[in-house]
Amino acid sequence: MAGPGGTAVDARLLPAALGCWGAAIAGISLGWRAGMGVCAGLGISAAGAGIILAGSRFRVSHRAVWWVALAALLASTGFGVAASWHAYRVSAHPLGRLAAGSVVTAEMVAGDPKPLPARSFGGRQWTMRATVREFRYGATSVHGDAAVTVIMPERVWSDLVPGQHVTFRARLDRPWRRDLTVAVLRAQGPPTRVGTRPWWQSAAATVRENLSEAARRALPPDAAGVLPGLIDGDISRLPDHVREDFRAVDLTHLVAVSGTNVSIVLAGVLLATRALTLDPRWGAVLAGLALIGFVILARPSPSVLRAAAMGAIAVLAMATGRRKQALPALCAAVIVLIAFSPQLAVDIGFALSVLATAGLILLAPIWSHWLEQRGWPPLVAEAFGVAAAAFAVTTPIITALTGHVSGVAIVANVLVEPVVAPITLLGVGAAALSCCWQPAAIVVLKLAEPPLWWLLFVAERGAALGISLRMPAGATGAALAGALIGCGVAVLARLGSRRGRTRAGPPPPPASGDGSVNLSSATRRIVP
Repeated sequence: MAGPGGTAVDARLLPAALGCWGAAIAGISLGWRAGMGVCAGLGISAAGAGIILAGSRFRVSHRAVWWVALAALLASTGFGVAASWHAYRVSAHPLGRLAAGSVVTAEMVAGDPKPLPARSFGGRQWTMRATVREFRYGATSVHGDAAVTVIMPERVWSDLVPGQHVTFRARLDRPWRRDLTVAVLRAQGPPTRVGTRPWWQSAAATVRENLSEAARRALPPDAAGVLPGLIDGDISRLPDHVREDFRAVDLTHLVAVSGTNVSIVLAGVLLATRALTLDPRWGAVLAGLALIGFVILARPSPSVLRAAAMGAIAVLAMATGRRKQALPALCAAVIVLIAFSPQLAVDIGFALSVLATAGLILLAPIWSHWLEQRGWPPLVAEAFGVAAAAFAVTTPIITALTGHVSGVAIVANVLVEPVVAPITLLGVGAAALSCCWQPAAIVVLKLAEPPLWWLLFVAERGAALGISLRMPAGATGAALAGALIGCGVAVLARLGSRRGRTRAGPPPPPASGDGSVNLSSATRRIVP
């Protein structure tokens, strides 16, 4: 696969990543029977590729292509079988066979509670994905793990942490979508029994509570609601009007744990170790510990693990100087994450994160250089290239979900980009200080007030402009958005080529190889 500048992009893992992802989607979303049918087709194709390889004489380069195809087909078959098996277990689970409206008593391992908008379900409610270990229906008691979505009132439930065992009564409902969820459980009152918190989750919850308290004392209400979302994904105090402003200008990735947060923290650790002239191995160890600590602080849900993987890819590529390995690392991360947590295959956040990271690896450097050739200052060109690349690859999915395309998303992301890293680093520092010296944490958060004001100002003013293109939701809207973006890129390239014919410049930076992609901006914006 040729990259810009004529250098080769290492795309050998790309067919396997796409195949494994697609096979997992088929097994989960189409049902286990259709999934096994897809696997049968993949298996037959793999057998055919193996026969061709064994009985034909190809040039070395052609044989390599066939080996890549064979490996991708075999891996995809395996992932499809695994996903279909998971889908079969979901369809056969006794909890899912109960009638909607049945009342059960369930013992579960809690996940990560998240608040729903205040208007949802008639009041303030919380939701989380959890694992039921045992449930009782009437006189029948059934053991067996089942992934469920729990809807519960705020009181008591919002204090749960991942890994905590809870027993409660709930009314059963059907799953909202096919994502390996067996049922939706609507809690009937508070839990009847709550187990002890795991010590590491208890410590992380204390840090989160201390940070929220410090933010409440140091910052205005809106800023105090935004900061915890940037640092640990806690949006329980995020005002609804701020949430709507961020959604209108496509800044919602900033109030959720994303690869951006991870990459900024890891880059900060690596830069600090370099400034202290520590051995690079110490830098790697400290970065690894920081990554583990950040995942625990933000609660180790599949979405947080996905964000950690995407952020680590960007920082690894930047810090090691082996940026040509960014695409293979991304493909490997996709394969490993889906193997570890199959429901990620049909998770919208996962798709957005992977697409955004791929766009930042492959498109951002080309577009940034294109702008530089036309007289843009390098830093401005880089910022717009990164924002435009992420916007282009994620907008079709966002349009399918929301039915609109923001007209100010690129400009808004460029305007807030300079303040995201300072807010993140100051917030993480305040979180650490809040455990031992709350006044110092408050002072540090005071320093974060101006950048937080700017972030909120951009979101509010951008949303007030109301520049948004209404489009159909679903696949039709996604196709239209993709077509519009493609046409827009083609028109700009055509106009720019006419204006830039008289300008001479060096060839664009390669997307891989020794020159490789500049991921310094990519580490600052990776959409969740």
